[in-house]
Parts: sequence; structure tokens; C-alpha cells
Amino acid sequence: MGACCSCHRGAPIGRFDVEEEERRFEEGSVVLRGDAGARVRLEGSSKYMSMYTQQGRKGVNQDAMTVWERFSGDRDMFFCGVFDGHGPSGHRVSHYVRDFLPAKISQLYRDPTAADDDQDEDEDDDENHNPLFLSWKARLTKCFHDMDDQLEKESSVECYCSGTTSVCVLKKGEHLIISNLGDSRAVLCKRNDCNEAVAEQLTVDLKPNVPSEAKRIISRRGRVQAMEEEQNVYRIWMPDEDCPGLAMARAFGDFCLKDYGLISTPVVSYRKLTERDDFVVLATDGVWDALSNEEVVEIVASVGERSMAAQTLVEKAVQAWRYRYPRSKTDDCAVVCLFFKRATQMVQYKSRYSDLDSQSCVGSVTSVNAPETVLNVNLDDQTVRRPRKRRLGKRLESVQE
Repeated sequence: MGACCSCHRGAPIGRFDVEEEERRFEEGSVVLRGDAGARVRLEGSSKYMSMYTQQGRKGVNQDAMTVWERFSGDRDMFFCGVFDGHGPSGHRVSHYVRDFLPAKISQLYRDPTAADDDQDEDEDDDENHNPLFLSWKARLTKCFHDMDDQLEKESSVECYCSGTTSVCVLKKGEHLIISNLGDSRAVLCKRNDCNEAVAEQLTVDLKPNVPSEAKRIISRRGRVQAMEEEQNVYRIWMPDEDCPGLAMARAFGDFCLKDYGLISTPVVSYRKLTERDDFVVLATDGVWDALSNEEVVEIVASVGERSMAAQTLVEKAVQAWRYRYPRSKTDDCAVVCLFFKRATQMVQYKSRYSDLDSQSCVGSVTSVNAPETVLNVNLDDQTVRRPRKRRLGKRLESVQE
């Protein structure tokens, strides 16, 4: 899974094939053919999107990404996703999910037996009363569960102590549907009245110390604890074994924890787009650990060539890592930028930052350079940090009680 496109032209890769009749090279990328004739990219750019990934200094690049244009045969539909693998075989898991999940969603979208296919897309944009959203939420949840079931049965991919997060968006006209599984993130860029780029975070980083996540994990006998040397990094541990120490609360794979609170159910949300909304950025946590939401949208908005938007953002994130954490190993980074308008329709932004370089990057997470899994570690009373009563630890204690 996740084979290199240039080495397998004409051969099936997951659920899609390289186009023989319409093979096109745009900004150095190969266009693949997906379900219902969708145009699939694993790298490069097009009129409406830019994508780029860079290996960190922790080993093989475990990040993966994909963009499907004309998704499910609909000319007005896009699917974008980034996947952040972890564990010994995390790169295989992220590539496997990248290759199969979009096709599952596409096929279910076209299934005439699925409920509520033909809802009016002009219904109330409140997601709790929007039939379009409710239909998509059910479909996406089913596809994520089916994907996890398929992964568990795949003997060629070790996923007992390996897995991947995922954040995906579906855009159809003015409708944006977001599905989040783990701690990658989606951030929207919109313009305010002063024509400045404003960031709106569309997802929540699903860490084990999020109160609702911790409550579920502890209710299923999983342990949520942090080690002494990583006092800000809460992890999931098995009830009676000091492993695997997973640093997110939802993921594909990681079947050693599926009985103890880890789930593959995505958080699905909806956003109705307006004329002030210009693009969305999907990125793995290697980017968000180094840059804030505001800095990310500012960087993308200020890039002259949108084909270079994702690469520029990754390069800025790497610069920020080296400045802020000179003794840490840079994490893998993967970015997908999806633009809602043609380049000629984009409005020039007014910058709110006078000098956005690596020294200005403040970041958004304090758990930098912590491994996402710790397969075996001593968690006796001397090495485990007890939750602090003044902070989230108090909530965890009350849940345990």
C-alpha cells in the first residue's frame, strides 16, 4: 500500500489506478483515477489545492495525504485528507487508510440504498437540523468503522500497536463537512471587515486528557496518565500493562487499546461557507506544534503562487521547530490547502504580522518531540506524574472516582 506512483504507472494502487488515457502532470504530480472517475493526487497542486509533505528526523515519514477532485463523479465535489501514522508500522497504516478510505466514502455516497441521499442542500445550516449533514455524518461514521474493521483483517499491515490519525474534509458547493479522528487539525481562513486573514479552528485535538475522551477511556478500564519526564503529555495505557502509551484518544488501528476506550468514531462537523471564507488548511501535528492557527493562515494567505502554499507552510514550520526546539528532532509534516475560489477571485489580504519569521512563531502545543506511542515503560509511583488537582488532573480524578 502507498506505492510510489512513478514506479507503478498503469498498476492498481489501493482503490485507484494511474490514468493511461489522460495522464497529466501538473506541478510535478501524477493524476490518478479513483472511484467514479475522480481525479486523485498524492502530491503536487492544481487550480484549487496545494499539498506537500516532508520527512522529519525521527525516521521514515509516517504522514500521508490525498486529494480527490470530482469526488464520486461530482464535478463540484472535493475530498481532502491527511493521515499521521504512529507506532512501528505507522507509515504502512497511514498509507493503507489513505488508499482505501476515500473510495469507501465515495461508494457509499453513490449507494441508492443509503438513507437520505437526496436531501435539499438549502436546508437550515444548523448542523443539528440539516438533513444533508445528518446523512453525511451517518455515512462517514459507518465508513470509518468499516475502514477500521478492514484494517484489522489486513494481515500485511501490523496494526496491533500501530495506527494513524485522520482529518478529512468534503466540500460540495458551499457545504463543508469535516471528519476528525485524532490530533491532526483543520483550520479555515476567512476575511474580517478589515480584509485581514482570520483563523477559525474547525476541529478539536482529540487528546486523552480532553475531559469527554478521558471519561470514556477510564470507563472502559483504560488508564490516562503522564510520565514524569513528559508531564504535559497524557497517554492511554492498558489496564494491567505499561503499554502502549498512545498520545491520542481516537485512531485507526492500535487494536491493543480498542477494548479500553480508544475508538475509530470520527467527530463529524459542518460549516456552511460564505463569500468571506477563502481556504482550509489540513495538517498533521508536526505543523501545529510549531505554528499557531493565525500564523498558518497568514503564511498561506501571503504566498504569491498558491501551488507553493503547502510547501512554504511546511518550510516555515520546520524553521520554527529549529528555532524553538534546537535539541529536538523535527516531526514529519503534511499539509493540504484547499482553496474555495479561483486565483483571480482571491482578494489581497492586509497582513497583521510585520515580520512572520521563525522567531515570531509561538506554536500551540507544549508536548513537542514526545513520541506518540511508548510501547513499554515503567509506570510505578516513582515515574508516573499524578494529575495535578488545579488542572485537568482534578477532572481525571473525579472521573476515576
